[in-house]
Amino acid sequence: MTKGQKRRRRMPQRTCVACRQTRNKRELVRIVRTATGDVQIDPSGKLPGRGAYLCRNRTCWELALAQRRLDHALKTTLSSEAQAGLMAFSQTLPGVNDQACAEP
Repeated sequence: MTKGQKRRRRMPQRTCVACRQTRNKRELVRIVRTATGDVQIDPSGKLPGRGAYLCRNRTCWELALAQRRLDHALKTTLSSEAQAGLMAFSQTLPGVNDQACAEP
């Protein structure tokens, strides 16, 4: 590296629990189970607790909720209120726009 060149930062990689594709952390949405057992969306990616990641497309969210992959990843059973909240959020996301996110 010569003087004046900036060092490139590595982007942390995470895996979507639905489609199993590895992506940059910033491309995924983090869902967290807090110490109190609540499950919520973590837009900052910094809340304490057990986290799981999903792609930013509706197909992955629907798959993760239908097959209870989030329950398994977060080591909890999602309440009906939590499932409804996550499903409502998923409706704001676009449908699948990447063949890599199609069902495995």
